[in-house]
Amino acid sequence: MHHTKAKYGAIANREWYYYAWEPRQAVPGPRAREDAALATEVVAIHLKSRLTYGSPRIVATLRARGRRHGRHRIARLMKLKGLCGRQKGRYRVRTTDSHHDHPIAPNRLAEAPKATAPNQIWVADITYIPTRAGWLYLAAILDLYSRKIVGWAMSESIDAALVLQALALAVLHRDPPARLLFHSDRGVPYAAGDCRAALAQAHLVPSMSRRGNCYDNATMESFWSTLKLELIYRRDFASHHQARVAIFDYIEAFYNRERLHSALNFLSPTAFELINN
Repeated sequence: MHHTKAKYGAIANREWYYYAWEPRQAVPGPRAREDAALATEVVAIHLKSRLTYGSPRIVATLRARGRRHGRHRIARLMKLKGLCGRQKGRYRVRTTDSHHDHPIAPNRLAEAPKATAPNQIWVADITYIPTRAGWLYLAAILDLYSRKIVGWAMSESIDAALVLQALALAVLHRDPPARLLFHSDRGVPYAAGDCRAALAQAHLVPSMSRRGNCYDNATMESFWSTLKLELIYRRDFASHHQARVAIFDYIEAFYNRERLHSALNFLSPTAFELINN
């Protein structure tokens, strides 16, 4: 019995010495705790941005909430969490067919003063959306002042009817003033008689880019690049309907209302118009 007590006493002493000398886990300091909380917020912002925001837009989002953090700190936390913004990638295939006999409007945009309010200059273009059911074409009209998409339409055919649907939607929702400048490429859908008649009826002034020069419509090209990188190249659309739903959601729920634009002081197009007009 005496030996048994001594045995267990020795074991207890060894355990006491082990726990007494065991290296303690370091207690996270204030900076580490703040980083952990900030990283959680960064992840939430990145998710809300549909996995598109890099550190500049996340910094801007935090500043809008009254939180001022350096870009390098946010970039470090994003790297730690395995997050990244959209990556530059492929450029779009041109959809313009400018070999036709329709009248061509001059490039009035080149000489126009910079837009200082909404509904002064609209730019328009068409792009393609790949799906497993075949091509889907998207026509869009962008307000050059706020970068807001003010009219858009989708179709399985690239023709004047597609352009007219987008134009009708823009005119309905924006009620543009007479003499608004409407700039597009010189493709058949925009040069066709039906489109010219619709522009005249709405008292809009047509303008067209030079042949084969995408830089004459750079802001619209920039929107296509954003759409492709943030949505189209990330998805495999099984049907036209699936693509239509996703594009509607991207333009109306995200791009126009929520997505921060660096050229608009990190405001969304809708917020920029509300604050500045």
